[in-house]
Amino acid sequence: MKDNIKKLAHIIKNSNNMVVMTGAGMDTESNIPDFRSKDGLWYKMDPAKVATVEALHQNYPLFHEFYSARIKNMDNITPHEGHYVLAELEEKGYIKSLATQNISGLHAMAGSRNIYELHGNIREIRCNECHTSHSIEEFLDKKNCNNCGKNALRPGIVLFGEMLPTNTWQRAMRDVENSEILMVIGTSLQVYPVNQMPYMTRGKTVYINMEQARGYDFDIEIIGRAGEVLTEIKEMLL
Repeated sequence: MKDNIKKLAHIIKNSNNMVVMTGAGMDTESNIPDFRSKDGLWYKMDPAKVATVEALHQNYPLFHEFYSARIKNMDNITPHEGHYVLAELEEKGYIKSLATQNISGLHAMAGSRNIYELHGNIREIRCNECHTSHSIEEFLDKKNCNNCGKNALRPGIVLFGEMLPTNTWQRAMRDVENSEILMVIGTSLQVYPVNQMPYMTRGKTVYINMEQARGYDFDIEIIGRAGEVLTEIKEMLL
């Protein structure tokens, strides 16, 4: 692993355009469960019952209960060292932009600025009918929308059955296509269309995760915890 980290640091030093893409494995070190491991959210609960457009419309009490619990669980969640490293590398000019599948908002909390939240942000509440913004407290208290009156407040995230936000996706895709390095961190690359990103870049591809990637041929693959690997990379760069 050490040799690959040294190789990666060398490539980054000689690059002017690196894009980072992160998934659930980036946030697990902040004690947010991932989705598909044996301890993940979807291992314990069927996403078809709670994280879908159908659940929002047809079983709002269950939908509300599930996302209220997730929002409350975020109260004591903070970025880990890896989040701060990515923010610092962006500040130093090594990272051009960061695309994330995560809805936690931890990258912004750590200081990253040019972020594409491909699946939205759980802390942003809106009405599903008229799209008026609301507070987290209004959602947790089961308030109706103060604009249209509907009982349809929801987190501003992408549910199963919904498209990714078009503008955010197109801008992220443009950056990936033009990147000299695409660094993929903490994702099993099972979700379309984000799993197509490694095929879009003409630059070097890097994969950092606790498990090997399946079906991909990355230029550099580093198996390890995101926080530890990124800290080592930072020490070699700064």
